[in-house]
This record gives sequence, C-alpha cells and structure tokens, in this order.
Amino acid sequence: MQTILGANGQIAVELARELRRQYTSELKLVSRNPRKVNDSDILVSADLMNGAQTAQAVKSSSVVYFTAGLPPDTALWEAQFPTMLRNALDACRAAGASFAYFDNTYMYPQDKRIQREDTPFEPVGRKGRVRAAMTAMVLEEMQRGDIPVVICRAPEFYGPGQTQSFTNALALEPLKNGQKPRVPVRDDTLRTLIWTPDASRALALIGNTPDAFGQTWHLPCCDERLTYQQLVGMASEMLGTPPTYTVLGKWTLMVAGLFSSKAREIRELLPRYEQDNFFDSSKFKQRFPAFEVTSYRKGLAQILMVPPSA
Repeated sequence: MQTILGANGQIAVELARELRRQYTSELKLVSRNPRKVNDSDILVSADLMNGAQTAQAVKSSSVVYFTAGLPPDTALWEAQFPTMLRNALDACRAAGASFAYFDNTYMYPQDKRIQREDTPFEPVGRKGRVRAAMTAMVLEEMQRGDIPVVICRAPEFYGPGQTQSFTNALALEPLKNGQKPRVPVRDDTLRTLIWTPDASRALALIGNTPDAFGQTWHLPCCDERLTYQQLVGMASEMLGTPPTYTVLGKWTLMVAGLFSSKAREIRELLPRYEQDNFFDSSKFKQRFPAFEVTSYRKGLAQILMVPPSA
C-alpha cells in the first residue's frame, strides 16, 4: 500500500496517476476531503493536524508521500505546516513506512548562484524560514535512520490543470484565455521551471527506488532555460498572436501588497525574479538517464491546447 498525504493538489493528482499506472494498484489518498483520481483509489478523510488521525491513515502503508499544501498565508504556514509534518513523520515511524517528502526551494538563497542538493539554506522571509525548518526536521529523521526517508525538491511549477504558480497565473492562463499576459519583475532573467507531471513522475520513481532513499534529489527540469520574454514569445507563436505582455515591476507588486493579501503573501519571493535562476537537476538525470523530461514546447502545447508544432 502506498499513501499520499495531502492528496488534492496538482502534484498529488499527477502522482496518484503515475503510481497507479506504473507501480501499484493499492493506493490510499488522504486529506480532509479526498477525491478519487483512479477508480481503485482508497479514500481516507483525515486532518493532518491531528496526530491520531494521521497515524490511522498511514497504517499498513509501505511508502508515504507528503505533498500537503496550504494557502499562501504566512501565519497559517507557521501555525500548521510543522505540526502536519511532525505528525506525518511520527505516523510513518510507527507504521515502519518509508517517507518521501516533496519539497520546494523557498529556503534557498534568492540570487543567481546555481542551486544544487547541497546548497546551504539562506531563507528570505517567514515562509522561507518555515520551509527551512521543515526540511531540517526531515533531515533529522533521515539521519536518525529509523525509517527510509528521501527529499524530492522542485523549483517553480508550470503545468496543466490547477497548477499554481506565478508563471501559470500571470502569463500562461491569460494567454490561453485570449488576455494580455503579465510577467513578474523582469522579462530578461533566465528561469528554471518544472513541468508538474514531470515532478510527479519523478517523485513516484524515487519513491519506488529503495537505494534513492537517504538523500536529497532535485527533480528533473528542462535543460533549456528561457526568459519570460522567450517563454511568452514561444507561447504566442504557438497561438499565432503577437508576443505582447506587461512587466509588473517589483515596486508595483510591493504596492499591490498594501491592498491585496494575495500580493502581500508573495512579496518575499520577488528577489528571485530579479536575477537568473539556475536549479541543477543533473544528479537525477545521471541516476535515471531514461527519464524523459518534457520540453517547453510540448508543455506549452498542452496548456494552450494547440499542436506542439504549431
């Protein structure tokens, strides 16, 4: 039995599809209000803030994936995320289950240094500090050695369905809907984006590779880095529309934070858009050379619902 904790987000949905397709017919989806992805899924309603409910949900599991998310509310992150993770780790230890932690890059320096698995944490802002503390908790569990533990880290998403990211929300969804795209901060810095189905496929692969545990892995991204100018240009070409867009400057977004809670919650991430972003996934690619990474053109075609060659 393999179990996904936090089973309603886009990563979890794609993960459930991949696990059922490639690895197991016994799959348990856990959240407060879980929904089936595959006909054979076992649904378990549980609040990860409740240790007893989490322990019950994890029982009989061989591998547990932590993909839980929360709205971008700093106070909520501080109040709930560490407890949810601690409950999940305690439950896995009690069940003797392997633990695969889906991580992000909030704790990394927000500059143009190449990000590798051993990059030191230099979180900027409260959410970054929460994620750094959570990852430290997982690393402590890994070092303790009671259960197999692995960390799978991804940079900013772009992708189909309900994928949530600056890139999707500001640029790609407006383009898809015939509206003028917007670009955060600068259009000339190189970005590293991960296609959400690739992230989920790689997470499933690592979760079912026993010797991958006890390590941190950067999940695979396209080797081609694009600026937002190039990304919007490619998407516009595929749609047959002019490559026009608006750059939302840093100070515009900072001022927006005075009036919008959503804008306020993303302000601590703005420095990463002022310079090139290099997320290195060569360790994964060397270990799993057969893994096919989705090209930007192929990914954009799926989002925009046009042929890749258009």
